[in-house]
Amino acid sequence: MKIVIAPDSFKESLTALEVAQSIHAGFEKVFPHAEFVKIPMADGGEGTVQSLVDATMGKVLNHRVIGPMGEKVTGFIGVSGDGLTAYIEMAAASGIHLVERDRRDALKATTFGTGELIKFALDRGVEKIIVGLGGSATNDAGVGMLQALGVSFKDSNRNEVGFGAEALSEIVYVDISDLDLRLKNVELSVACDVDNPLVGPNGASYVFGPQKGATNETVQVLDDKLRYFADLTKEQLGIDISDKVGSGAAGGLGGAFLGYLDTELRSGFGIVADSVRLEEQIQNADLVITGEGRIDGQSIHGKTPVGVAKVAKKHNLPVLGIAGSLDLSCVEVYDHGIDAVFSVVNGAVDLPTALAEAAVNIELTSLNIAKLWKLNINSYCGL
Repeated sequence: MKIVIAPDSFKESLTALEVAQSIHAGFEKVFPHAEFVKIPMADGGEGTVQSLVDATMGKVLNHRVIGPMGEKVTGFIGVSGDGLTAYIEMAAASGIHLVERDRRDALKATTFGTGELIKFALDRGVEKIIVGLGGSATNDAGVGMLQALGVSFKDSNRNEVGFGAEALSEIVYVDISDLDLRLKNVELSVACDVDNPLVGPNGASYVFGPQKGATNETVQVLDDKLRYFADLTKEQLGIDISDKVGSGAAGGLGGAFLGYLDTELRSGFGIVADSVRLEEQIQNADLVITGEGRIDGQSIHGKTPVGVAKVAKKHNLPVLGIAGSLDLSCVEVYDHGIDAVFSVVNGAVDLPTALAEAAVNIELTSLNIAKLWKLNINSYCGL
């Protein structure tokens, strides 16, 4: 019997690998002779680097970069076990979690540190770079990242403009001649599950600006600055990024990848699944187990459990989901390939306790599921 265990992380509690190990521990007590294949998964957001590092037996490398508000922070990248692929979460350098709530300012925040992480990866001599978007504190259209990679944005006095969205309307001249040439020699993949355009009512500023500290008045200012930048980019480079699908991701960082770096945005789950060869490892399994911290109606929108289930159903395999918590809308996943879902919380506890006890609870829940699964097998075989 081959059992594939492919969960996402339980945020703020366990990495995807730790979740997989706890599920394995519970199932192994009931099926000691089964073949277990553990595949740490992610969907391009927080935890993607760790999942891909764990899946490829790679390593995490720390690197000091400029953080979203201009101060130095310790960012990180992952490098695959063979040293050929680098994994980056833009939030590691430019994430909203790096800024205290009362200091968040979408007009000043910069993606410069994200560019520094990409340069750090290039310095490692990798052949492929995977960048996950999401969790940003920024709204600068990726100008900071591009500056770190060699693109020059100058004002009317031919001086380089400063950081943040507030400087976008000061840009008069764009020069891409010094863009890091090493980018031409690497395969760049960008994981993004956001389809918002750069500007307008569904754009970066209006949809995501408020969570980054923008007021109603500031949102309009931010949108105007992004529109100015998009118009300037079209005028000087012939590139239209204003309404491209996904250009509004991470405060316009998606637009920088689409326009200036000529990179397609792909499903975060799809990129991770390809990187860990998920389908190849699933296709001859007898059972697939997946999960994440919470399974609900939102899980059908690009989240790991449903992504895993869709791959498994291509081969008509049963899929079980294990989560830290469920809500009534979780039944929606039954129409998307998951056959049953289970919560690991065994009683009324506060959140810190649930997070602390996650590993033990996952193992216990997995043991109980395994016993039920064995009963199902015995009944099917007429034993």
